[in-house]
Amino acid sequence: MNPTAARSRQIRAILRRHSLGFIVGIIGAGSLVPFHHGLLGHRRRDRPYATPEHVRLVLEELGPAFVKLGQILSTRGDLLPPAFVAELAKLQDAAPPVGIDEIRDTIRSELGAEPEMLFEWFDPEPLASASIGQAHAATLRDGTSVVVKVRRPGVVAQVEEDLEILQSLAARAARSWDFARDYDLPGIAAEFAVSLRAELDYLQEGRNAERIGANFAADDGVVIPRIFWEMTTKSVITLERMTGIKVNDLVALDAAAVDRRRLARNGASLMLKMIFDDRFFHADPHPGNLFIQADGTIALIDFGMVGSVDDERQGQLADFFIAFTHGDPDALASALLALSMTKEIVDRDGLRLSLVSFVAGYRDRALGEIDFGQLFTQLLTLLREHHLQLPREMALLFKVLTMAEGMAKELDPTFELGRLLEPYSQHLIEEQFSVHAMAKRFAQASADLGELLVKLPHGLRRMIEVMDTTGLEVHLRAAELEPLVSRVERIGNRLVAGLVAAALVNVIGGLVATNRKWQPREGPMIGVGLGIIGALTGYILVSARRPVHGRWMRLLNRRRGRGA
Repeated sequence: MNPTAARSRQIRAILRRHSLGFIVGIIGAGSLVPFHHGLLGHRRRDRPYATPEHVRLVLEELGPAFVKLGQILSTRGDLLPPAFVAELAKLQDAAPPVGIDEIRDTIRSELGAEPEMLFEWFDPEPLASASIGQAHAATLRDGTSVVVKVRRPGVVAQVEEDLEILQSLAARAARSWDFARDYDLPGIAAEFAVSLRAELDYLQEGRNAERIGANFAADDGVVIPRIFWEMTTKSVITLERMTGIKVNDLVALDAAAVDRRRLARNGASLMLKMIFDDRFFHADPHPGNLFIQADGTIALIDFGMVGSVDDERQGQLADFFIAFTHGDPDALASALLALSMTKEIVDRDGLRLSLVSFVAGYRDRALGEIDFGQLFTQLLTLLREHHLQLPREMALLFKVLTMAEGMAKELDPTFELGRLLEPYSQHLIEEQFSVHAMAKRFAQASADLGELLVKLPHGLRRMIEVMDTTGLEVHLRAAELEPLVSRVERIGNRLVAGLVAAALVNVIGGLVATNRKWQPREGPMIGVGLGIIGALTGYILVSARRPVHGRWMRLLNRRRGRGA
C-alpha cells in the first residue's frame, strides 16, 4: 500500500470527525446536538467547540508537521483573523513520551555508545517530550549538567510525507480557490517545508545557538547554553542545562526578590538587540524558553526557530518608520507594499484610505505612548483586508516584537516598548541617509541602468521585428525629429534636477524630523542643499546652450546624405 495514500486517508478521516463541529458552528444549531464533544479523544462539554478550536484540535491530532504548521500560522495575523491566531497560539508542542529503549537505540546509533558510557548520569525519565524530540537530563564526566535532546524515531519520514501532502494540497487549492491563489499558498507551503526541515536538524540548532551566543558574549545579563559538539549530530544535541524561574512565574520572581521592572526592560532590550543590531533573532521567545536566575540574568533556550533581517528588509523597515513617524498615508502605503509580497494588483487608493484612518489614530503620539501589540494587530488586519502578505521574516519579526511587549507588560504594567524602540528606529532612519547607504543605492541604480542599456538594443530590435511583421510604417524626417529630441532633452534635464533636489530635501527633512541632534543644523544644511541645487541648475543652463541633440541631428543628416 502506498504510505502517502494511507496517510491521506487518515488525514481525511480526522477532518471528517471534525466536520460536524464546523457545520454546527456555521449554522448556529448547537442546541440540536446532545453532546458537544463530537471529537475522538477529547472531553465532553456543554459549550460547543468554535471553528478555530476545531482547527487547533485537528492540527494536534494530525501530528508534528501540522502542529508546527499551526504554530507558524499563529504568527500570521496578515493571513488569519485574530480568533484563529489566538487559538493556534495555544498549540502545545507536546507528545506522548518515547520509550527509553528507543532513546537508547538512537543515542547508541548516533554517538557510538550507551548513554551510561557517555555520561556520568543519564535520567531515563524525560524532562519534556515534544513533537520532534525528547529531552533528558544528564551529567558529563566533569560534572557539567546538560540536556540531551533526541529526535523522535521515524519523525523525519513522517514529516517528509506530510510535507509532500501539504504541498500537493496547496498546489491543488491554488488552482481552484481565490484565497489560496491570492496568498500564494504553494509558496507558503514551500517556505514552511524549509523552516520545518531546519528544525529537524539539531546541527543547525547548535549553530544558531552559537551564533546568538557570540552576539551576547560581552553581555553578563544574558546566558546562552554551550553546545557540546562531540556529543551532537543531526539527531542528538547535547547542550548546557539552563535553570531558573520561568519569566511568567511572577510569584516566584517576587519571592526571589527579582526586580521585575528592570527585568522587563532587559528582556525587551534583548529582543530588540537581536532584531536591529545583530539582525539574527530567536523567533520563539515564549515563557518556556526564558529562565530567570536569582540575580536577574536571562537564560535563553531552544534555537530551532530563528529569523534574520537582510539589508533590503532593514531599508524597508526604515521606510516604514519614516512614513509612520511623519503620519504620511501615501508613503506608508508604499512602505507596506514594499514589505509585502503579492501577485495580485493592489487597490492602492483603497489601501491609502484605510491608512488615513490608521495613522490618524496615532497622530501626535510619541513612540513611547503607543501600544505596539495593538498597532501590529491593526496593521496585520489591514494587510489581510487588502490581500497583502508578509514574507516569513517580517511576520516573525512582528510576532517577536508583540511577544516582547506582552512579556514585559506582564512583568511591569507601566512598561512602554516605544521608549526602547525609538533609538533603534532613529538609527535605522539615519542609516538610510548615510553616505554608505546612499552610495550603495546609487551603485544598485547604476547596475540596474547598465542592465537596462544592455537589454535595450534587443528590445528595440524585437519591437522593429513586430512592426515589420504587422506592416506598421512610421515616416519621420530629421528636421521633424529635432524639436522632439530637443524637448525630450529639456524634460530629461529638468527631471534630473528635480530628482536630485527632491533627494536632498528628503534627506535633510528626514534627518531633521527624526533626530533632534540635527535640528540646530537645519539652516546650514538647507543652505548647502540649496547651493548644490543652484550649481546643478547652472550646469544645466550652460549645457543647454550647446545641446547634445544638435550633434545627433548633424550625424543623422550626414548619414541620410550618404544614403541618398
